[in-house]
Amino acid sequence: MTQTAAAPDHRLWRTAILLAAGLTAARLMVLFDSPLELYPDEAQYWLWSRTLDFGYFSKPPMVAWTIWATTAIGGDAEPFVRLASPFFHAAAALAVFVVGRRLYDSATGFVAAAFYMLMPGVQLSSLIASTDAPLLMFLSFSLVAYAGMFNSGPSVKRAAVFGAAVGLAFLSKYAALYALIGVALHLLVSGRARAMWSPATIAAAVGTALAILAPNLIWNALNGFATVQHTAANAAWGGRQLFNLPELGDFLASQFGVFGPIPFAVLIGGAVVLAIRRRLTEADLLLVCFAIPPLLIVAGQAFISRANANWSGAGYVAGSVLVAAWLLRWRARGWLIAALALQGVVAALFLAVCLRPELAEPLGISNSFKRAKGWSAITERMIERAQLDGPYTAVAVNDRFLFNAAAYYGRDYFGSAGAPPLVMWLRAATPQNQAETTDPLTRANGERVLAVALEQTWRDEMVADFAETSGREIFSIRLDEKRRRRAEIFTGERYAPRPRDPRTGLPTPP
Repeated sequence: MTQTAAAPDHRLWRTAILLAAGLTAARLMVLFDSPLELYPDEAQYWLWSRTLDFGYFSKPPMVAWTIWATTAIGGDAEPFVRLASPFFHAAAALAVFVVGRRLYDSATGFVAAAFYMLMPGVQLSSLIASTDAPLLMFLSFSLVAYAGMFNSGPSVKRAAVFGAAVGLAFLSKYAALYALIGVALHLLVSGRARAMWSPATIAAAVGTALAILAPNLIWNALNGFATVQHTAANAAWGGRQLFNLPELGDFLASQFGVFGPIPFAVLIGGAVVLAIRRRLTEADLLLVCFAIPPLLIVAGQAFISRANANWSGAGYVAGSVLVAAWLLRWRARGWLIAALALQGVVAALFLAVCLRPELAEPLGISNSFKRAKGWSAITERMIERAQLDGPYTAVAVNDRFLFNAAAYYGRDYFGSAGAPPLVMWLRAATPQNQAETTDPLTRANGERVLAVALEQTWRDEMVADFAETSGREIFSIRLDEKRRRRAEIFTGERYAPRPRDPRTGLPTPP
């Protein structure tokens, strides 16, 4: 590369760093000033982080390890639970720049990094503790190594880096499997891909990945493959309507909100048109192999059963580079500016709403924030009642979201001297989640229980599991102008669960 050509490259790289640093700083300011509470899933991850392990009931360990580290720095307040996420995404964006530069040029890398940093899904993921943030960072690192091998041919060092990044991605979320699907597909369709690998590079990649993943595999084996079973259960192939067109339509529509309206349209339209016309370059083909499978597989999952909007997120690391490359190649300057401007406006609005949640009401998006409100207030009411009418042998809730939130917001009470333990009432015959597995309501701790039924769900079934009940109270917590969170609280004496149906596992009629 000549000196004159290198200068713009360095300027674009510095600008990308400044963009990532600026957005990260803005997100950190919002994290430390936002009144939004932890989502129940975040509270569960925090709860896991109190006991470090190589795996947990429903997720690999990376998110818990990360929260352990950040809360060790600043304490257990919400900002420190979420602190790592904006840094994960900043690192991912810079890795996306490197991928774009290696496969195309620095201009593509810069635009791709901008698309990634401004992606609506990344806006949300940067402000919560989630498995997606470390997953996308490690997937982007793996793609950097893979793109290097694509340019230079077999390289044991790069293959080892690729394997290590994929292994760490698996420790973040099992959606890292899409990286392996991408490699397999690329090998199938590209002779150049097959030339990248040799016995030595295969051994380096597989060996490093397995070495990193081995402790989690051992943990799963020792715990009945709990995480794998939960992941399979999330697919929910049983008990739902098959061939669910509305669910498929909802999922596809949600992707315009996850990746952005213009980028998603360009990604899908460009892949179809260029494939039909056979105008995909070798670099395009590589990225298509990593970007499209998550979308197709999760769309199929939605059609068969159900799918969450973020399940396809693994495809948007490569997707960001593809969209940038195609818009620049097509000289679609207007669409490029419109896409980045729209993404920027959405990012600014999202940050504003996180700072001032009341702004969500006029924007019509308040429903999206309801799960981040009201948990501390409902926990305070539970503790007040326990202190007023105690002593109790346990405080039992019937909803895992409430259990996780109460464990976090009641962390200074539950487990303290003289306080009853927080436990989970089991509706089914066998545990269905982490709380039911580790902290169940039992006859031993069920002599005199403060019971809480969230939204009065299964209230009658819960009442029927006690010999006597008294002190019924219904209360509600205002979330916004239209929504409240309701709960019923009562005292249950002598927990004696009724028989469960041997076929369904659910309570039998009284």
